[in-house]
Amino acid sequence: MNLVVVDLEWNQSSTGREPEVAKLPFEIIEIGAIKLNDSYEMVGEFSELIKPIVYPRLYHITSKIIHIQMEDLARGGRFTDIAERFASWCGEDCMLCTWGPSDITELQRNLKFYGMPLISKGPVAYLDVQKLYALAFEKDKKTRLSLEHATDAAGIEKDIPFHRAFSDAYYTARILAKIGREHPEVLKFVSYDVTFPPETKAEEVFADFGTYSKRITRRFKNREAALSDKDVMSIVCTICNKQIKKKIGWFSTNGKQFISAGFCDAHGLVKNRVRIQKYDDDSVCAIKIVKPIENDSLVRLQERSAHAEELRKKRREAEKKAREAAKRSLPK
Repeated sequence: MNLVVVDLEWNQSSTGREPEVAKLPFEIIEIGAIKLNDSYEMVGEFSELIKPIVYPRLYHITSKIIHIQMEDLARGGRFTDIAERFASWCGEDCMLCTWGPSDITELQRNLKFYGMPLISKGPVAYLDVQKLYALAFEKDKKTRLSLEHATDAAGIEKDIPFHRAFSDAYYTARILAKIGREHPEVLKFVSYDVTFPPETKAEEVFADFGTYSKRITRRFKNREAALSDKDVMSIVCTICNKQIKKKIGWFSTNGKQFISAGFCDAHGLVKNRVRIQKYDDDSVCAIKIVKPIENDSLVRLQERSAHAEELRKKRREAEKKAREAAKRSLPK
């Protein structure tokens, strides 16, 4: 299987008033890619400019960052033609790789906008090289360096300018090759783009990474439906995937992420985290991550749970006072 390292540049509305903004906030204007074989050798290149149609005026910040002029883009091809050529160039047996999570999302959005075949009708599995670099080389696994800083830290020679699609794909590919040769064990940590979630239970994604597991659920009508589903809200063990004894009930401080913890007799303390992904029609999917934790992590979760309960009490008190004030203001 080949690894296709892709980078995109895109344009956006300069006013925010165009009707297409909601459906296509970012219009792709350049695709650059490098193909790596199983030995992490560069075996192919792709670089194309795309003439913008939806937002024909180049956003001023875009032109400053990526150093493209409208004269260059005017000579570009149509997105539909170039997307077809790119798909053909990629081939069927490949894994897409990017620096960060944004490119797959915008590629899926552009494909849908133009009525073209999607990369996948559901979640797209890909390698987030930015995340993998942190796992392989950074002590703080949550650190996410910029591409240029990671290139410097990896000791890679900077022989072409940054901030164009092909050059950024080139540097990302060189970093990925370094990861693959020196820390191939992290390549199992595949990421998933959920621009389009599973539509049925049979299509749901479950990935076991050894140190944690991830489940991407089907689409639910709304958040309340997701949070009432027993599979979403059961507290399970990441190893045996069985329901376990509750240590901390579900809590949230923002309404988007919900956390709980339990104890498995065979495998110890386990944290469950559910993130709610909302879509334009108010439907949602749930992304559930389950991982083992130590006792000190449990203590921190207990503190966060207590804080969340305090916030809920304050909100309820404020709502009660508001209702009472509204009643007093009614004419007698």
